[in-house]
Amino acid sequence: MHEQDYALGHAQVEQQAVSRVLRNTYGLLAITLAFSGLVAFLAQRANVAYPNIFVVLIGFYGLFFLTAKLRDSAWGLVSTLALTGFMGYTLGPILNRYLGMANGAEVVSSAFTMTALVFFGLSAYVLTTRNDMSFLSGFITAGFFVLLGAIVASFFFQISGLQLAISAGFVLFSSACILFQTSAIIHGGERNYIMATISLYVSIYNLFVSLLQLFGIMGGDD
Repeated sequence: MHEQDYALGHAQVEQQAVSRVLRNTYGLLAITLAFSGLVAFLAQRANVAYPNIFVVLIGFYGLFFLTAKLRDSAWGLVSTLALTGFMGYTLGPILNRYLGMANGAEVVSSAFTMTALVFFGLSAYVLTTRNDMSFLSGFITAGFFVLLGAIVASFFFQISGLQLAISAGFVLFSSACILFQTSAIIHGGERNYIMATISLYVSIYNLFVSLLQLFGIMGGDD
């Protein structure tokens, strides 16, 4: 009897922890997306140039690792906003590039709508079915290195259709990351809402940019 009570109490505590992480994660994610969107809008209106690739890499990874280090303190929230704000800043010039196309507004709106549908659809699937998506870890690891190799190859070789393949690969990769991270929250693999937030944010960012590239290519952009 005592063992049953203990098991029931442990399950209730675990469920409360999951609910708390989910609530905090989606709350912070909404704030970061809104803040990032505002920065992207201001950068787009100011017509700022896209930063040097080294600035982007140093800025992203520097702020990412800083956030990971500060994840258990209030400063982690500040670092999270700095990271997502920086990514929003890099998004402004990208939006200007596509808005400059003949059908640019349609491309951007289509990418935005598709990103929202994919994210909410995948999240709802995991939250509803409670399926364990930990088996995707191998695919995500392999996908990361495959995409990294394809990106490096694109710098040196002009291969027809490679950019299209990379963009499609990032759509699949980002979708798998959303499934994996959401599952990690509800099954106890992730208990830090700051890390969960930035993981989901990066997946959404990559998904949106990749869909922009796909729709841009299909819309006549090179």
